Amino acid sequence: MIQSLTYRKAAINDLNAIVNLLLEDELGQTRESKKPELNQSYVDPFCRIDIDPNQYLMVVESDKEIVATCHLTIMPSLTFTGSTRMQIEAVRVAEKHRGQKIGEWMMNAAISYGKSKEVTILQLTTNKRRPRAKNFYEKIGFEASHEGMKLYLK
Repeated sequence: MIQSLTYRKAAINDLNAIVNLLLEDELGQTRESKKPELNQSYVDPFCRIDIDPNQYLMVVESDKEIVATCHLTIMPSLTFTGSTRMQIEAVRVAEKHRGQKIGEWMMNAAISYGKSKEVTILQLTTNKRRPRAKNFYEKIGFEASHEGMKLYLK
């Protein structure tokens, strides 16, 4: 299957497939809307992401089926002598396609995208309840160098 993979910037008509990928994850089931129809709480952020040149919502396809997604954000920074960082979020591979190296392929595509934008630091967070994800990221070269923290305002 790896040979047939391609990636591209997501389009609005991909939104259902992306949200469905988020819902397949155990954590996503606790924090995403389970309504079958998309509502403005997904459409509005998608439109903001879509028009922002520092955002790239990636979908990975195999034979025109969306099998994975991730959200890339380019962040200019003053630290590390004015480096540019890329945050990788919402990494998901369709459950029926896991174990086929699609995640690794997508992360390599994300790294290549970052290089094309002159990014010098890639960063991501992974939930502590997902030890397999942490192991995956470490296997492809990421280092657990920081402790992530969040403050939910809603």
